[in-house]
Amino acid sequence: MSDALQKAEAAAKEAATDTAAVQVALAAVELAKLAGQQPAHTCQHHAPQPEFNAKKWWTIGALVTVGGCVACALALAFALAATAIAVGGTCATACLLVLRSIWRDVRGGHR
Repeated sequence: MSDALQKAEAAAKEAATDTAAVQVALAAVELAKLAGQQPAHTCQHHAPQPEFNAKKWWTIGALVTVGGCVACALALAFALAATAIAVGGTCATACLLVLRSIWRDVRGGHR
């Protein structure tokens, strides 16, 4: 029985050694899996951002302002012209009515 006991002890030691070796191998496999799961480093080259050009924006702002002033001046000129036409039409109508009345008086009175 001593021989069987020695065989059992040897098998237990071998199993313990194999278990440690298996654990190391499994740890290596897990490490390889983790390394494979990490995304590969990819270089993404972006075009460089253009520098801020203040002169361009000052120019755009000035043109918009001048354009707005021109539009405002044109609108004001149109409004004044429309007012002048309306006043002129009213004056012409009043003048014609007065002249017609005078003409009737000169021709012989009211009919």
